[in-house]
Amino acid sequence: MTGAAVERVLAPVRSRLIETLAGRSDEVPAWILRLEDGEDAGYFGPGSAAWAVHGGMPTLVAGVRALLLQALHPGALAGVRDFSRYREDPLGRLAGTIQWIHTVTFGSRGQAVAGSEMVRSLHRRVTGSYVDGHGVERPYSANDPDLARWVHLAFTDAFLTAHENWGGPIPGGADGYVAEWATAAELMGVPDAPRSAAALRAEIDAVTDAGELRGGPEVEEIVRFIRRAPLRRMLRPSYRIVFRAAVSTLEPRHRDLLGLPATAAERVLPLHGATSAVLAGARTLLGPQTQAELAARRRLARLAGA
Repeated sequence: MTGAAVERVLAPVRSRLIETLAGRSDEVPAWILRLEDGEDAGYFGPGSAAWAVHGGMPTLVAGVRALLLQALHPGALAGVRDFSRYREDPLGRLAGTIQWIHTVTFGSRGQAVAGSEMVRSLHRRVTGSYVDGHGVERPYSANDPDLARWVHLAFTDAFLTAHENWGGPIPGGADGYVAEWATAAELMGVPDAPRSAAALRAEIDAVTDAGELRGGPEVEEIVRFIRRAPLRRMLRPSYRIVFRAAVSTLEPRHRDLLGLPATAAERVLPLHGATSAVLAGARTLLGPQTQAELAARRRLARLAGA
């Protein structure tokens, strides 16, 4: 098969994948182009743990894992259920999350601060009540430090775990990534975020041991939606592998709360290798560097030449 023929086969898949991640496939989103315009190097940079982790394809697994773990906190779940348009516009919500991650990771400091403030301003209206893991009704606010802390813990653990399973070396190791990404927690109003992998996982264990997490019908509804995300038909086989990979990295007690206990088939099927193949395919389609990273490198080159 000629190169042109291969490209004709790959082009529709690439287009659908970009559409899923960025919200559209016909042009580079304006927010990515603006990352080239910042006036400083940003909080991170080439050679950082954050660039290595967030620029890698294991983020596809990490995003699913983070959603599942976050959903186990009834306060976080209530905010999604009561205010999110995840059913009507799931890809729009995904694109918004990716925009924040990449802005903080690859943008200038000013852009990272502004992007985080925008998210926090949207969160100010996300308030209500929920029944906690002990059966007590409690008020919630998306900007509440305790609730925002759980979202940060689940996110950081998901991205670190996925990269440890399917990514390359992390500059500074796992501790380097956790310490760097604590900056994002501070931007989102979360004080004293953990700065080592051991501290991160100890906090997750503490929340779990305290009975703050719970399963139940509402969690199972979210799990069903995530499992059967409304993707284009050509992406669904790969997504099924990504979903199973994300679930396989969760602790057994979290899986039980999600209604996703381990099965004998998982221990037999070569899931790790299949996931590696899917992620390698995604990298082939999207290229060796994200558009956000390329924009950041252009900004850095401009600043270096100023």
